[in-house]
Amino acid sequence: MKKRGRGQIFLGFLCFICLAAASFGKVTAIKAGILINPKEGKAQSGIIILIEGEQIKAVGEDINIPEEAEIIDLSGMCVLPGLIDCHVHLCDSFDAKKDVGGELLLYNLTVSTADRAMHGIANARSMLESGFTTVRDMGNAGNFADAALRRAIDKHIVTGPKYFISGKIIAPFGGQYALDPEFPDIGRHDYFYADTRDEMKKAIRQNIHFGADWIKIIVDDYLYIYSAEDIRFMVEEAAKAGLRVAAHCVTEQGAHNAAEARLASIEHGFAMSDKTLTLAKQNGVVLVATDFTEEIMDIYNFFTATHADIVDRLKRAYRIGIPLCFGSDIIAEIPGHTRGSAALSLLDSWVEAGISNPDILRALTTNGAQLLGISDERGALRAGMMADIIAVPENPLDRIQNLKGVKFVMKEGHICRHIQ
Repeated sequence: MKKRGRGQIFLGFLCFICLAAASFGKVTAIKAGILINPKEGKAQSGIIILIEGEQIKAVGEDINIPEEAEIIDLSGMCVLPGLIDCHVHLCDSFDAKKDVGGELLLYNLTVSTADRAMHGIANARSMLESGFTTVRDMGNAGNFADAALRRAIDKHIVTGPKYFISGKIIAPFGGQYALDPEFPDIGRHDYFYADTRDEMKKAIRQNIHFGADWIKIIVDDYLYIYSAEDIRFMVEEAAKAGLRVAAHCVTEQGAHNAAEARLASIEHGFAMSDKTLTLAKQNGVVLVATDFTEEIMDIYNFFTATHADIVDRLKRAYRIGIPLCFGSDIIAEIPGHTRGSAALSLLDSWVEAGISNPDILRALTTNGAQLLGISDERGALRAGMMADIIAVPENPLDRIQNLKGVKFVMKEGHICRHIQ
């Protein structure tokens, strides 16, 4: 094969830089029929969004559109910030026709990390095309398939949302499996077992080393659970590296311990009492509510909580006023759904719990951005923010399920979906 000279390599590199610069400086103007401000729960008509490269340059009625700008006419649509899902498992894809609870260990033994990354690619695209421009992955990705997926997204090798990851889940011995004593280490494919302070510290540092943005812990899937002191130790250790902690909690005592430890977020929290919900609110802990529909509960047949239980907990959490973020927690292929549409189906549970449309939308945007620490760049449409924008035909402030009909998706100034 003929070798390329240094001059050819330099010219190729120069062309790449020029193309990247041209793309970065591209100007786009979006004509919005109705622009929705989720934080304020208000809608305004006749607004123009001017975008330069990845960022929003201006938003208003009297915006001077440069001659070179590409104009996108969404004058018949409702335009709003991209959605945020704070609890996904993009690298998990169980067969929903089988018993998911019984297949959990088998799946993680027979599906390679490379295969999981392939699942992640498909699920990332699906989530983005459904309107989720930012997601936080809560583990079960084998040997860091999530980190590989994030690198591929960041390098524009594959298409996906802004992607935060937690790496391997930290848990007491066993992870979330019922292990055979002949094979006690099987769960280490997905979990770091950590029962002593040294093991907790090591697990956190290993996750950070391999690229985690968050630390996820399992508090209470066994009779032995992490104490408030255990959790507080991990919160403090993660904070030394600038990371925050999210806790899987499915019992009242586990959730109470997590709330007492003042971590960032409680995931699920299906059994939380009013007392624990109130404590979490007082301590600034967010509830990431993964409130499955009855259809999904029938597939996720390993939960002790019922659909009625989780809707009741969501209703009480809303009444008490704990900050709520949306999480889908989809790990299986749901018949008749893509990964993105399955996530959006959980909106039905929020409606069933009596939560107002503006507050559900805030959970999907404003609150999610605050939890993830990205409020200065995502979750709203104003000058200086990243151009993460979606559009739907009907106003979600009138009916939140209108979000299931996303027709336009832009992430960081790049159009990912546009159905005329």
